[in-house]
Amino acid sequence: MQVQYPNKIKLKRMSIGLSVKEFADALGLGRNGDVTVRQWETGELVPSNEQYERIMNFASIVPFPNVGDKFTFIDLFAGIGGIRIPFGEQGGRCVFSSEWDKHAQQTYRINFGEIPSGNIQEIMTSDIPDFDVLLGGFPCQPFSQAGLHKGFSDTRGTLFFEIERIIKEKKESGNAPKAFLLENVKQLKGHDKGNTFRVIMEHINALGYYAEARVLRAGDFGVPQNRERIYIVGFDRDYFDIPNDYVFEFPVAPKQKTRLGDILENNVDPKYTISEKLYAGHRERRERNKAKGNGFGFSMFNAESEYVNTISARYYKDGSEVLIYQGDDVPPRKLTPRECARLQGFPENFIIPVSDMQAYKQFGNSVAVPVIRAIAGQMLNEMKTFKRR
Repeated sequence: MQVQYPNKIKLKRMSIGLSVKEFADALGLGRNGDVTVRQWETGELVPSNEQYERIMNFASIVPFPNVGDKFTFIDLFAGIGGIRIPFGEQGGRCVFSSEWDKHAQQTYRINFGEIPSGNIQEIMTSDIPDFDVLLGGFPCQPFSQAGLHKGFSDTRGTLFFEIERIIKEKKESGNAPKAFLLENVKQLKGHDKGNTFRVIMEHINALGYYAEARVLRAGDFGVPQNRERIYIVGFDRDYFDIPNDYVFEFPVAPKQKTRLGDILENNVDPKYTISEKLYAGHRERRERNKAKGNGFGFSMFNAESEYVNTISARYYKDGSEVLIYQGDDVPPRKLTPRECARLQGFPENFIIPVSDMQAYKQFGNSVAVPVIRAIAGQMLNEMKTFKRR
């Protein structure tokens, strides 16, 4: 290893916009990995030839290039691009994306080669290129079972109306999107005794769109996670000649038996094992909650478990939703970020360039990619068979 290499390592890290800690996590260096990176950059420590090659090749090629030519789409409330991936696989080209969280923007940039625009509320519709399909996993926290169920009273809950604004104004300009896919937590349908969902569907219908909604479970589409989400598919009645008795058929789930061990990593870093103190606290809280009739508490799984609970954006706090059994004499461990990615069905070449805490948030807020993939295929097939007006 030559003397100039430390500077090359630092330049590589800075070129992709990562901090020392983020770079260490992205390279999977484990506990104190940031110290290792700093020593590489100062020349105090020399990486092996294999390590150096991996560093130099890291994120040198965008895993998911934007090369589709069959249709165009926009990716709103994009997160880390979980909805985008299947539509890109189907030949779609993304012409606009929006995401306000800077850490999610970072992950998005490294995987798709573009930085999403920021807050959609500050972006004029006229600044958004025309497109065929609108994709939007609008914020679910206001409607979530783990949240406060505030719905439209929460500012984030009103972001649905940004979707409505864009569709309406595009339609008024003669460039209405032909279709859309929206995603949210299943509690949306029952929120406020069904009034929230009713308002959303009424507004969609008033725009001249046919819409159908269905709750689908990720575990039925090949990933070992009991994650249920509502999906709303819509088609423009002014563009397509949609029969009055038409009903969109959501994809039939294969419902193949899943096994948690299939997505677990081998030789997991000890840093993911929770402390004895935290484990004792988990057990005490579970007993207290059980006595009160409260369902929230930690849950233990092993390699033979068919599926795990839904991972949420708060998983980084204590991992209580999903803990992995490691034996009677050792406290359980949390899932690794890569395991969370696999639970959501992200491809193995998806790059995780952020800290563990941010990665947990990002995958907890994201979507089950295999479910989106199935819906995308069904939507695009329907669009091919519809007659044009």
